[in-house]
Amino acid sequence: MRVLVVEDEPQLTLALERALEAAGFAVDTAYDGEDGWHLGDTESYDAVILDLGLPKIDGISVLGRWREAGRAMPVMVLTARARWAEKSQAFNAGADDYVTKPFEMEEVVTRVRALIRRAAGHASPEITCGPLRIDTVGGRVSRAGLPIALTAQEFRILSYLAHHQGRVVSRSELVEHVYDRDADPDSNVLDVLVARIRRKLGVDVIHTLRGQGWRMEAMDGLP
Repeated sequence: MRVLVVEDEPQLTLALERALEAAGFAVDTAYDGEDGWHLGDTESYDAVILDLGLPKIDGISVLGRWREAGRAMPVMVLTARARWAEKSQAFNAGADDYVTKPFEMEEVVTRVRALIRRAAGHASPEITCGPLRIDTVGGRVSRAGLPIALTAQEFRILSYLAHHQGRVVSRSELVEHVYDRDADPDSNVLDVLVARIRRKLGVDVIHTLRGQGWRMEAMDGLP
């Protein structure tokens, strides 16, 4: 899953980036509203953390531009502004969550996970697919109660497919959502990783559609 952090305080941005990466997210950062708006308008993100008091373009304007352009990714406002009038303004502009500074880093990570789950239509932090159980909070996968060891990158790929199970996820979409913008994966790296995930899962729930991408779906009668 890929997250954008738009925050003008370098130390806070770095702390957020480290916490999110430790939680398994790919993270892009922007330090002013202009760069943040451009990234959110041209790149694909599963969630955005947005400060309000940004240089060049303020956070409310950035959010309003995204929504006017039809950008629907969930946005968490992270700001020192605690008055209800400012919260109301942010929600009216299209915010999905609002957290005031100071805050607990784990709370932000937990809220981001919840925003992504809800945006994909999942209420529970545990996603199931046949005998598989994917714990999106703990970053764990099990089959019929037995744990399956995945690398961070493998879990990121599986998690994205699981969040969007039942529909075809193209190669370009998967790249956009599991790598940050500075990454340049080889053309066959996803094929290798998906094949490795399949072997580790030991169950046929990730299906390849030639020329289209992958679809995660449990077939009828799957043990």
